[in-house]
Amino acid sequence: MLRHLPSHRNQRTPGSAPPCAPPGHASWHSSPRIWVFDLDNTLHDASPHIFPRMNHAMTAYVARHVGVDEPRANELRTYYWRRYGATLLGLMRHHGTDPHHFLWHTHQFPDLGRMVLGHPALRHALLRLPGRKIVFSNSPEHYCRAVLKVLGVSDLFDGVFTIEHTRFRPKPDPTGFLRLFRRHGIHPRQCVMIEDSLDNLLTAKRLGMRTVLVGAPPRRFLGVDHAIVDVSRLPSLIRRL
Repeated sequence: MLRHLPSHRNQRTPGSAPPCAPPGHASWHSSPRIWVFDLDNTLHDASPHIFPRMNHAMTAYVARHVGVDEPRANELRTYYWRRYGATLLGLMRHHGTDPHHFLWHTHQFPDLGRMVLGHPALRHALLRLPGRKIVFSNSPEHYCRAVLKVLGVSDLFDGVFTIEHTRFRPKPDPTGFLRLFRRHGIHPRQCVMIEDSLDNLLTAKRLGMRTVLVGAPPRRFLGVDHAIVDVSRLPSLIRRL
């Protein structure tokens, strides 16, 4: 069951994997797992409150900066998202949009604390996972860090890797994944990717990561090693990952 969580004061070549372990890792086979988490609809439920607000903000942004009415702006927002995997990429390609300006103005949530829906057992589940934990999100850094703070789990993550760090090559583009590996000095075969998107998990699997689909019944999906209803079930998979 999901509920609103109170804020806590925290204490902290496409299709192929990199050919060798990073310096200082003589054998990634024996290294502890590295848990790579998506944020929205993985660590919290963004569908009821955050995504509708975000979509409205993006439509308003497109209307203002492209100079079209709201219905046309909504069509463009959806079309670019379907064609390029992110509305931002279409705006950058066809309208010369400044990505930092877009991300800042479309990810403002003054009442975020009342909008985030997290699982009450999230912190306990994360504490049970041995090894490093990294957030890998197509959202901007300021938003990701704000959500983690509301969830009360900021101190449990060793890194937050966002669309800015991919140089605006968001998931499922393999380029973003490869930049994640390089930035954190990790090998994909050390990693478990936890996501709600099948497309993103397919890329992760092709690169050599283990994959867990969140928000689905436990059945077989292409590119998915395990499927769980919510992230609180993740510790039960430790021995199989």
